[in-house]
Amino acid sequence: MTLKKTAVVLFQLGGPDSTEAVEPFLFNLFMDPDIIDFPLASLVRKPLARYVARKRSHHVAEHYTEIGGKSPILDLTIAQAEALERALKPRLNVKVFVAMRYWHPLTEAAVRQVKAGNFDEVILLPLYPQCSITTSGSSLNEWHRQCRSVGLTDMPQKLVHQYYSHPLYIEALVQNINKALGEFRGQDPQSVHMLFSAHGVPVSIIQRGDPYQRHIEETVRLVVEKGGWEHPHILCYQSKVGPARWLEPSLTGTIRDLATGGVRNMVVVPVAFVTDHIETLHEINIEEREGAEKLGVEKFVMMPALNDHPKFIEALAEEVLKLAASDGKSEAHRCECRDAILRRGAS
Repeated sequence: MTLKKTAVVLFQLGGPDSTEAVEPFLFNLFMDPDIIDFPLASLVRKPLARYVARKRSHHVAEHYTEIGGKSPILDLTIAQAEALERALKPRLNVKVFVAMRYWHPLTEAAVRQVKAGNFDEVILLPLYPQCSITTSGSSLNEWHRQCRSVGLTDMPQKLVHQYYSHPLYIEALVQNINKALGEFRGQDPQSVHMLFSAHGVPVSIIQRGDPYQRHIEETVRLVVEKGGWEHPHILCYQSKVGPARWLEPSLTGTIRDLATGGVRNMVVVPVAFVTDHIETLHEINIEEREGAEKLGVEKFVMMPALNDHPKFIEALAEEVLKLAASDGKSEAHRCECRDAILRRGAS
């Protein structure tokens, strides 16, 4: 029997591949209607995006210079794609593609590759374990826009909604955390505080029904339960932009409060990031580290992101195989985060 020819598309944010690409990358980011949305936003989104990108680009480019002159996210995502394809090929006739939301290879390129490949079905796999309209929802919306533009609408399409509680994903996080905690071997567990850090979102998005915060909290609960550590732990959020109220407590404020309270050992766990990029390598490992050390923290350790951790790749493979074995109905027209927001808005 001939196996179905399956395309798997990894959704990821993307990142600039040079310091010169920072401004156009930021422009694409701030042009996203799922990120910048307010009354009459469609009238001002483009000039606002151009202004903000130009204003922030020099400062952000300096950060990229400090981590090697570009984002590593594409190289790491390609490594994930290659590892996933190897894991799937014994059981599936598959090709894995990468679709970045804000920088190359953009979603448009992935759509055209899939169309040219004459696949029997496509499985969409967001590299965001916890669902949010700002990540999975935005990538899915862009995928559908590009599919309509090239006439790729008849192919069966299925979506991995989220996998924030997948046992292998949880196990991969626990293994990485244990490696980071190894830096404190021999010390009293109560003296080493674990700070789980997730990318923040505006509270207004959560209030409209986005499940992201609930997913993050459940991931942390399962990881702590699986790890069985005696260390104190707290969930906080990072990367706030703009004056709106975002999820709290902030990573910066948490570090400050713990340090001024006498805590001298910290492990930061970037729980929602599956690849290392500027939010981990610079925001946490440079900016927050420097701030912590100025406040008297003696040992500051960041857990690396999962990247191509074998258990994480195995979790992704299981999600793909589960959908590949399901019936041929299209399931990629919706996702939980977008549906929740629409239900909330209609109520």
